[in-house]
Amino acid sequence: MTSDSLGFSAERLERITTAFEAGVAQGRIGGAVAAILRHGETAYFEAVGYRDKAAGDAMAKDAIFRIYSMTKPIVSVAAMILAERGQMLLMDPVAKYLPSFSNQQVAVTEPGSSDLKLERIRRPATIQDLLRHTSGLIYDQLFETTPVKRLYREAEISTTRETLAEKVDRLGRLPLAHQPGEVFEYGYSTDVLGRVIEIVTGQTLDAFIKAEITGPLGMADTGFFVPPADHHRLAEPVADGTGKLPKLRKVTEPPLMLSGGGGMVSTAADYLRFSTMLLAGGALDGTRILGRKTVAYMTTDHLGARRRDNSTGRYLLGPGHGFGLGFSIRLTDGESDMPGSAGDYSWGGLAGTQFWIDPKERLIALMLIQQPNEFTDYWRLYRSLVYQALVA
Repeated sequence: MTSDSLGFSAERLERITTAFEAGVAQGRIGGAVAAILRHGETAYFEAVGYRDKAAGDAMAKDAIFRIYSMTKPIVSVAAMILAERGQMLLMDPVAKYLPSFSNQQVAVTEPGSSDLKLERIRRPATIQDLLRHTSGLIYDQLFETTPVKRLYREAEISTTRETLAEKVDRLGRLPLAHQPGEVFEYGYSTDVLGRVIEIVTGQTLDAFIKAEITGPLGMADTGFFVPPADHHRLAEPVADGTGKLPKLRKVTEPPLMLSGGGGMVSTAADYLRFSTMLLAGGALDGTRILGRKTVAYMTTDHLGARRRDNSTGRYLLGPGHGFGLGFSIRLTDGESDMPGSAGDYSWGGLAGTQFWIDPKERLIALMLIQQPNEFTDYWRLYRSLVYQALVA
């Protein structure tokens, strides 16, 4: 089908290509792959610029990208597979599977004081808390410094020089930033969820995901590292405005730590298959991954009136958004500074990858770049360009 028959203006879609080409010419990005599906058909799929500018290699549609936090929706689906099978419940305390999460404490600071006090948790963090980032676990790398972030940094909790089991064990022994269930703050929750999956299944996280998701869906290029035969397909960044080359995760060999929060690589075609499965209610090409109601439950807001991570001075999800089980959820048609539809769900990755699914428009959009310093601007730019091209 043509883009026109899918409700897009071919002329307006060209604005997407022009914008990415301008970014390459300006040196803001090395290259990009972008795709739009509507009603299950391809309306737009282009590769622009360089896969590796230093090597002079052009970008290709099958380039492999570090997807960072776009790993989280995949791991969240993996967890819900286990929930559907009754192997764990969303109400289960995390400590049921991870002993180091027993007897947790929460860091408390009095206004105007830098002294750190600890108080006992009012209730244990649950599997649902891990899925919606209300566990009290946070990230230490992002935004400002707080007492808990300082403790994380002193413990070098962001290191990848240990196994997932070792990291999660240490995380469980550190103070929480918030009482479980009370505040949304983005953090290591999905890494911990990955370890729970390993405990429940007796398999490594990568093995379970391959057996239950990427294998059945035919996502052959999605995993936790790029095999040697495919190193020539790995997309690389260009130097940023300071002249420095962004330091991205090393993915050319099997990692010691399988990060459920940000460790995977993928291609546009693979992630589109994953997204299409979600939009179709949990099944693709006769292969069912999740039940229809499970997908609907995951893509509904699970935060309600809970406080967001506004202690950082900004709300990560943006106005008009909540969070489900692995995805940001748009709550209203207006309010946000980005176009979309109420009920659309999305997530992105630190290096510049982004996807969203708009059920009202039966639309899936995906953008892949490898430029951490540009991901916020291009996230917004691409969303705007996709919706301005939709004319019917």
